[in-house]
Amino acid sequence: MTAKLTNAQIAWRAAQDIQDGAYVNLGIGFPEMVAKFKPKGREVIYHTENGVLDFGEAPPAGEEDWDLINAGKKAVTLNPGASFFNHADSFAMVRGGHLDVAILGAYEVAENGDLANWSTGPKSVPAVGGAMDLVHGAKRVCVITDHVTKDGKPKLVERCSLPLTGVGCVTTVYTSLAVVEIIDKRFVLREKLPSISMEDLQAVTGAKLVVEGACKDLIVPEV
Repeated sequence: MTAKLTNAQIAWRAAQDIQDGAYVNLGIGFPEMVAKFKPKGREVIYHTENGVLDFGEAPPAGEEDWDLINAGKKAVTLNPGASFFNHADSFAMVRGGHLDVAILGAYEVAENGDLANWSTGPKSVPAVGGAMDLVHGAKRVCVITDHVTKDGKPKLVERCSLPLTGVGCVTTVYTSLAVVEIIDKRFVLREKLPSISMEDLQAVTGAKLVVEGACKDLIVPEV
């Protein structure tokens, strides 16, 4: 396969589409990296399920306050005006439609917007967390992921074969090879790496890629 984006570059690309003033929840693990690449001058208010709104960057090593953590148990700082609340209020924010964006990882994304990101089957350890609430509470649900699995199988598929996190919920997928929007139960290709042909990209995608208008080159910096 052609050279692909690193996780940091995928996170950078996703961060560019977060609008100024947005309320955003980042999934545990890889999605947390998106916060590092917030464009300068743009305000983003981050929400975490364990009860913090408007936390800031990670503190320097050795200066952590372990009473201040996000849902991934990573130390955070607070921005002026940050607030604390209990789990019930936190999930009321999610379920009440008060989040603009949720950014999550994925095992599979289907062309109709279904998401599987919490279990790989009967032998896996279930760890859904708040994802089932987030994918149906946030106004926009974005996925960041490698385009294929570790053994080269497509993650973008016609139908998910793994247990679902949410039905018809994903709006945009940022992968190591492309940016894809889900519109009318179709994968609409918006950007792709200039080094990969449409034929090769389609070959590693498990459902048809639709091109409407111009497909832009996916260009990211070294980060």
